Amino acid sequence: MINIVIALGVLITLATGIPVLLQMRNQPRGLIILFFAEMWERFSYYGMRALLIFYLTQHFLFSDEFSSGVYGSYASLVYLLPLIGGLLADRYLGTRKAIAFGALLLVAGHGMMAVEGRPATQTLNYQGAAYEVVVNDGASSIKIGDKSYAFGPGEHGALAIKNLPADAPLPASIEKGKYEMKAERDKTYVGIFYLAISLIIMGVGFLKPNISTIVGQLYPQGDPRRDQGFTLYYYGINLGAFWASVLCGLLGQNVGWWAGFGLAGVGMLIGFIVFVLGKPLLDGKGEPPNPELLAKRVAGPVNREGLIYICGLLGVGVVWLLVQSHALVGTALIASTAAALAYVGWFVAVKCNKIERERMLLALVLVFGSVVFFTLFEQAGTSLNLFADRNVDLSLISAPMTFELLGHKVLLASHHMYQAAGSPTDVFWIDMGLTASQTQSFNAGFILIFAPIFAAMWLFLGRIKRDPNPVMKFGLGLLQVGLGFLVVVWAAKAGLINPAYQMPLFVLGFLYLLHTTGELFLSPVGLSEITKLSVPSVVSFMMAVWFLSSSIAHFIGGMIAGALGSETVGGQVLDPKGALETSLSGFNMLGWVGVGVGVAFVLISFLIKHWAHGANDASNHPPAEVVDIERQAKPHS
Repeated sequence: MINIVIALGVLITLATGIPVLLQMRNQPRGLIILFFAEMWERFSYYGMRALLIFYLTQHFLFSDEFSSGVYGSYASLVYLLPLIGGLLADRYLGTRKAIAFGALLLVAGHGMMAVEGRPATQTLNYQGAAYEVVVNDGASSIKIGDKSYAFGPGEHGALAIKNLPADAPLPASIEKGKYEMKAERDKTYVGIFYLAISLIIMGVGFLKPNISTIVGQLYPQGDPRRDQGFTLYYYGINLGAFWASVLCGLLGQNVGWWAGFGLAGVGMLIGFIVFVLGKPLLDGKGEPPNPELLAKRVAGPVNREGLIYICGLLGVGVVWLLVQSHALVGTALIASTAAALAYVGWFVAVKCNKIERERMLLALVLVFGSVVFFTLFEQAGTSLNLFADRNVDLSLISAPMTFELLGHKVLLASHHMYQAAGSPTDVFWIDMGLTASQTQSFNAGFILIFAPIFAAMWLFLGRIKRDPNPVMKFGLGLLQVGLGFLVVVWAAKAGLINPAYQMPLFVLGFLYLLHTTGELFLSPVGLSEITKLSVPSVVSFMMAVWFLSSSIAHFIGGMIAGALGSETVGGQVLDPKGALETSLSGFNMLGWVGVGVGVAFVLISFLIKHWAHGANDASNHPPAEVVDIERQAKPHS
């Protein structure tokens, strides 16, 4: 047996990887180490991302609203903590040490995620009696006496119990509101889960802003290879993300949560090893700005470096408390945003000349565009993931197909089709279906295809001086992410819905295609522009502010996803029609917001493009050596 997504993934990786490696020859040699280290780190992150919403709703049996809130709090903190990690790296640790410490925390966190424990149990309470809801291999049933009966959606959101005998104590159809569901969870394993994601959050805080900063340090200011280098680096991120969604998603939903999360942890460990062994190729980039200050003792035998690590571990406890409260995370996010903007505002007003000031303001405009874009884009991990599970036909074919190949009988069928055929053993089965979590691979898969093309396109447009300004690129990216949602809405209005209230897989694929092209206009360009526009002494902090925009987006996105949720029993939606209508209504709103803000960015691009003051021209910048010296010195001035 082979999964069709794995087979296609191998072909796509081979076809796109060769051009990427060829383009790498013209890049600094340290890029290949950062490429593979970040690829494996993203493998771990996206492996968990693909499964997390299902783990919460199907293993712990949390509601959609609560699960989306936990996901939003987790993802928000993942992008909020880089504010601290970036500042500590700028002033004390240097980016290399910060990355190594963050990687160790990530290995520990992902390893703990593999400890799934006993699944939650749920009881249906009806007229004073309680009945256990049994979840086995993704299928739910209600236990009445010593027998279990499958159930599913009835009319108007009712709970319909199948094959129920006439003398059963429950009716065959129970109206919505006439019963109550209660869940019991093992508090020990819930606590382990929160500790695991707290370690991951703190680890990403130290790692994420700093590895991107080292990429920027590899290039002189104005180096025309910089955009191409960031796009190739972004390809590495998505190579890890693609295979994480494919493999962790397949194992997590078909073998066990422990297998999916465990594989993600193995990926993080490989990333750490690659980074440590590749240190010589970084040519001294990312070292502490003041090694003597870092080694100075501050409390008995503990030096400043050790104190930072101890505080980082203690901070895991603070994150553990925060991640369990969506409201607290919101308060922390507001406070952090205000503090970051106040610091940037002070720096711009006091420390910058006119050119530096306008460049920094342009960077803030791009940060705002990033907030809007990622609020829409990051619905992938929550509302779009649940939409795929509940309202998308995940089979690539409508009926099984057989044919002879080299004397062997081959069967093309989804998992359900294969089981319906009696699970034959005399055929070679190609699984033509996907798990819902594997749809997360669409975005990354499209980037594997298009990233080399976009990298070459930006390089070509730069050479002929027709490269669109960054605000224009952001506007075009926002337009595309909005259109992605509207495509689904328009397809539904065109009648592309089957009797089970499911839409064709290609519609969801087209949404992800538009989101991907929008992302390639915006995200790698945004990373590059932040390193170009920021004053060297605060470049890591501004990179952290860039990731703060994703933190805000994830928090708002979690709230939106919660509003788009549906009621479930044993992880099953009882009203697929209502779930579809709720999703489409939300997608319509999100789509028009994206289109509207995108049009606004395109229009203002003509008014503020000069704020860059030639940031892309090598002649307008000091040599790389001068920039590096300024970056090392200014945090201590």
